Amino acid sequence: MSLQINPSDYESLAVAQTDDGVWRVTLNRPDKRNALDLATVEELVQFFTVAPRAGVRAVVLAGAGDHFCAGLDLIEHHDADRSPAAFMHVCMRWHEAFNKMEYGGVPVIAALHGAVVGGGLELASAAHIRVMDETAYVALPEGQRGLFTGGGATIRVTDLIGKARTVDMMLTGRVYRGQEAVDLGFAQYLVEGSSLELAHEIAQKTAENLPLSNFAICSGVSHMQNMSALDAAYAEAVLAGVVNTQPEARARLAAFADKTGARIRPE
Repeated sequence: MSLQINPSDYESLAVAQTDDGVWRVTLNRPDKRNALDLATVEELVQFFTVAPRAGVRAVVLAGAGDHFCAGLDLIEHHDADRSPAAFMHVCMRWHEAFNKMEYGGVPVIAALHGAVVGGGLELASAAHIRVMDETAYVALPEGQRGLFTGGGATIRVTDLIGKARTVDMMLTGRVYRGQEAVDLGFAQYLVEGSSLELAHEIAQKTAENLPLSNFAICSGVSHMQNMSALDAAYAEAVLAGVVNTQPEARARLAAFADKTGARIRPE
């Protein structure tokens, strides 16, 4: 059953459909540098739960104002004075949101600018493709604030850059930006102008793929990375069996066979 997304249901996020099934999801707390309070996290859970069943073909994830996301809303955290159990459940909601992004099967392209720190970096690392502009910088400053990461940095950021660099960032608050950040794996693209513009172009391109193919790519790779090599090979074969025989692919295969389809060429 197809579901509908109602943009008016969101307050901490600005949610809008652009074209060709591409949706833009913008963290909309610019006065807080888009820090993640619990309400924002709940809206991320809400959107990415519905997205795969609402015809969303791709998502551009962005931040309003001068920054992508400055991480955990430390003011809310300080004022709430949560118990250990209460904050554990907050972290579990973060994991719920980020897992729905990574494993939901809809391509998520993050447009990064300004601060991408702490929980903001954890959020960005749950996207499938990241585009940085020259203002973007990444850091994990929790250690200097008497905190520890709770939104997946030990998992996803470590997958991107390795254990030693993650530990170094946590211990020292080290900041990366520009080409060095891209070379280390924080993002796949670096642009001189707006990261949002290129992120949208990439989203449009991925939206042209068949949804089942995108689902397999955006969920299958992550799942298989969590498996043994033997189990991953089995899962890949099963997934390929389903995806590679989908009826919707027949026209694309026919275009390849009769040489009317586009060929892959270096630019």
